[in-house]
Amino acid sequence: MGYCSGRCTLIFICGMQLVCVLERQIFDFLGYQWAPILANFVHIIIVILGLFGTIQYRPRYITGYAVWLVLWVTWNVFVICFYLEAGDLSKETDLILTFNISMHRSWWMENGLGCKVTSVTPAPDWAPEDHRYITVSGCFLEYQYIEVAHSSLQIVLALAGFIYACYVVKCITEEEDSFDFIGGFDSYGYQGPQKTSHLQLQPMYMSK
Repeated sequence: MGYCSGRCTLIFICGMQLVCVLERQIFDFLGYQWAPILANFVHIIIVILGLFGTIQYRPRYITGYAVWLVLWVTWNVFVICFYLEAGDLSKETDLILTFNISMHRSWWMENGLGCKVTSVTPAPDWAPEDHRYITVSGCFLEYQYIEVAHSSLQIVLALAGFIYACYVVKCITEEEDSFDFIGGFDSYGYQGPQKTSHLQLQPMYMSK
């Protein structure tokens, strides 16, 4: 009963992860955040494999999913530190999330609730010609906190997924070991019943 409950819970967690990361992927695409887009894509693939492993009782897939969740948590911690400008990180000048190929910021920077965007003219000399220079004011919630909330939710789901993935792998392994101990076919070299002959022996008479 506990194993079934844990397996169903892990399937639910994987489903929640897919929904949340797909929503995040959409807004990262709109904001041209190439590093998060790549990370989200890998995460989607791994979660699908983990979901498949859970449904099909494949502990290797679930183990790989659990290992990836450790890396996923690390990535989201970095994103949180980036937007909160921990250490030497700066969300205003560092272009890490766009691989330094554009100056785009989070989509929520200009499109958050209550945000008012004002174009600044003339633009500074250092601003690229294909980019507009703007100021944003009046936001109900600053964009960096929205990004932090997204990453925090991913961390919570990843921790829950990791715990239940380890539990499900443990249950599957114990179930396989129990089957081998009781009398699995592979352990005892099971042989099918031998066919019996229905021929009757007839007496033979030899002449002298």
